Amino acid sequence: MSPVRSDPHPDHGRDHRRNPHGAGLRHVLTHLITPLLMCIGMGLAYLGAFANPAPHDLPVAVVGSGQSAQLLAQSINDKAAGELQVRTVAHRADAVDQLRHQDIFGAYVLKGPTAHGGQRQAPELLVATAGSDTSATVVQKIFTPLAAAQGQPLKVTDVAPTAKDDPTGQGIFFLLVAISIGSYASVAVIGGAGAVLPMRLRALLAAGTSLVVSVLGVLFAGPVFHLVDHGLWGLWGMAWLYSAGILLIGVGLHTFLKRWTTLGVMALFVMLNFTSSGGIFRPEMQNGFFAALHSFWNGAGFVEGTRSHVYFDGHGLAGHVWTLAIWLLAGAAVVTVAGLAERRRKAAENEAAERATAVAAAAVAATVTEAGPRAGAGRGGAPRETAEQAAEEEEMEEAVGV
Repeated sequence: MSPVRSDPHPDHGRDHRRNPHGAGLRHVLTHLITPLLMCIGMGLAYLGAFANPAPHDLPVAVVGSGQSAQLLAQSINDKAAGELQVRTVAHRADAVDQLRHQDIFGAYVLKGPTAHGGQRQAPELLVATAGSDTSATVVQKIFTPLAAAQGQPLKVTDVAPTAKDDPTGQGIFFLLVAISIGSYASVAVIGGAGAVLPMRLRALLAAGTSLVVSVLGVLFAGPVFHLVDHGLWGLWGMAWLYSAGILLIGVGLHTFLKRWTTLGVMALFVMLNFTSSGGIFRPEMQNGFFAALHSFWNGAGFVEGTRSHVYFDGHGLAGHVWTLAIWLLAGAAVVTVAGLAERRRKAAENEAAERATAVAAAAVAATVTEAGPRAGAGRGGAPRETAEQAAEEEEMEEAVGV
């Protein structure tokens, strides 16, 4: 009769029967951390950037050379309490030039003589909707009551209109969204499914994928939706720089972040990127944090670069292209560091495996040496190795090698 063994944990089997899905439930709850963090991050980023927009030091101008223009500008500045930066410009042509350089976002032209010797019948507001439709709308809301208080209708003139099929100018922002999603979603594929490939090959895949994404972006912007009516080659170049930067940074980060890579690239290229791009509200309409990001983040480089290239004759374009190029160089640096880290990690693993193999082989050799004399002792003490023993030793060596 076999002895009865007492279970040191009598409740273990009972607990398992009571909650057979406990391990699976803990696994699911652990993985729910990522989408919940995404929810928190998206809420903080989008609501922090887009909720309750208000102008902060928004540059506008009053056009006129007399004392009335100076007094009006000073009066508006005093009432704005930091919301506006009002300057005076002597001539309407100068105001148009500053609007096309995006130095100002609205210019209020007082009633008075025109450049052709005639008399302006009503005050005029100059805006540039291609720079930002929301900023132009805010400027119009500020100056319309001013003209009404003087008993005059306000004439609004758009000196830099958008393309006919993109009346609000926000199509560039949604183009940014499409290119971004195509780029950072590809990071998960290249970094995850391609983890067995060497980093050099993954970097080439990233470059090739960014080329495809940028071509798709140009097709959306041009032939498909007609968001822009010229300058598609320049748009393609900026789209490729932008997409390649995201892909290289994401693929490099995957080496270190692993399963947290998706959350990391979403934080970089969605939460902080879309909100600071200026595609919906320019930095003058946002708080200081997102306004500061706008000056160097890659989404802002793409949006503002596209605006400068398509609508403002290239004014400021070089700076935005440099922003995209710096992010691309940062991606190349991250990939290089990741490749070196993987190489060192692999070398350390190989060294540990060789060490374990040597120890195991020594143990096997010692066992065989001890067993040999015993086997031969029954036949005059002479060691004898049969074919079966040799086969067993070879199989054991192969197992240790694996």
